[in-house]
Amino acid sequence: MTSVAAAAPPKVPTRRWVELGLLVPALAVGISGYVLTNLNRTGALPPRWWLVPALCALLVLAAHVVVRVRTPYADPVILPVVVTLCGLGLAMLNRLDMAIGGTDVARTQLVWMVIGVAAFAAVIIWLRDYRVLQRYPYLLFIVGMILLLMPLMPVIGTNINGSRIWIRIAGYSFQPAEVAKIVLTLAFASYLADRSDVLASAGKKLGALTLPRLRDIVPVFVMWAAGVVVLVFQNDLGTALLFFGLFVVMMYVATDRISWVVGGLFAFAGAAAVIYRFAGHVQVRVDSWLHPFSDMSQNYQIIEGQFGMAWGGLFGRGWGLGSPSRVPLANTDFISAALGEEIGLVGLVGIIVLYALIVSRGLKTALLVRDSFGKLLTAGFSFVFVLQVTAIIGGVTRLLPLTGLTTPFLSRGGSSLVANWAIAAILIVVSHQARRPVVEFEPFVDLDVEQTAVIDLSSLEDGPVGPRVSASEDDTTQHLKVGDK
Repeated sequence: MTSVAAAAPPKVPTRRWVELGLLVPALAVGISGYVLTNLNRTGALPPRWWLVPALCALLVLAAHVVVRVRTPYADPVILPVVVTLCGLGLAMLNRLDMAIGGTDVARTQLVWMVIGVAAFAAVIIWLRDYRVLQRYPYLLFIVGMILLLMPLMPVIGTNINGSRIWIRIAGYSFQPAEVAKIVLTLAFASYLADRSDVLASAGKKLGALTLPRLRDIVPVFVMWAAGVVVLVFQNDLGTALLFFGLFVVMMYVATDRISWVVGGLFAFAGAAAVIYRFAGHVQVRVDSWLHPFSDMSQNYQIIEGQFGMAWGGLFGRGWGLGSPSRVPLANTDFISAALGEEIGLVGLVGIIVLYALIVSRGLKTALLVRDSFGKLLTAGFSFVFVLQVTAIIGGVTRLLPLTGLTTPFLSRGGSSLVANWAIAAILIVVSHQARRPVVEFEPFVDLDVEQTAVIDLSSLEDGPVGPRVSASEDDTTQHLKVGDK
């Protein structure tokens, strides 16, 4: 008997060459900022100027190779966008070092970038299937709470610029909340993935609304409230706002009910009114937002940031030709103001578009991925970027009261940089699982009496890894063979 082989499915492109092509202009953006700053300020390039660009190129190439080998079907846009933002941040930090003198922030940030790329590669290599993280929601919550509590400890906790959100060990400072936002996002996604149907449908009716059962909502409310209370005591309301917004968004994604968003806005308004009434520093922030020119000494940072962006205009003064160092802490909270001065409003809008690209690719992955945990995870991490960028750039441009959040990939800060590289790695791993072919066929061998088809079920929703199933059929019998993959 002659058997006919099943037609192979169309080949799905991996898009890795697209990613490699996008990495070339991504590197060029940061390198051109570094070169132009030196030419405009000194008229010449520093000795061995090529060393830093070469190191950055090797780092980026290593990250691309890891993605190509371990996650070939991953989204091709996320890594180039991250590289572009990191290049812009390093170029501006180097420009501020040259203006201030005696500082070496850019070199320190480059070291942290090496560590961040190493963390990026480690996540992609180790996390072959992201669904293994779904098994430990309560353990992840406990770890996240320990990280948030660490700055309150008497020995290692330290207060910097009025906020007790840092720990200092062996002379090095670290911000545990940056890692906690990853851990708590995983905890929220894991818990809600298992209970999304119950939260959406079970409970009492109140008009058009369906109220969730207490036993379902209390654990997740405790997760959110505990984190926010700790951060309020640490005088870090920006990160508290981040966790609150993340909680509301993930509840909406899990239940598809707008009532969670409405309820979250009312709860936020009530909490904001109480905090404004009893927290003096919040009143100062709001007054600085509404009346910045009423107190020059208190609002000097905001005023200088506004003047700098106004001087930059539409297209900026040019790399190295402005005066961004006049803004206090320009390398941390106000780096977007420094960039707005030297590359203009057009450049600042371009940076916002880069963040929008990361968010859009993350949300596209959330639509493509087949399991609810993956949807919640990618949507949660995408909105982490939305909330951070909106809060900090909105504060710098006086659209919102100023908060102490970092600008992802741009601002000075090793803990933030490493955490954001890890988030990018998780998005890439999930996008690989979402985009890879559902059915893959092994080479068919025609034995004249046997026909074999192999189906890869690892992308299906149930279980982290699916079984390999082969069906064998001859003229008289049929049987099914199942083996471990």
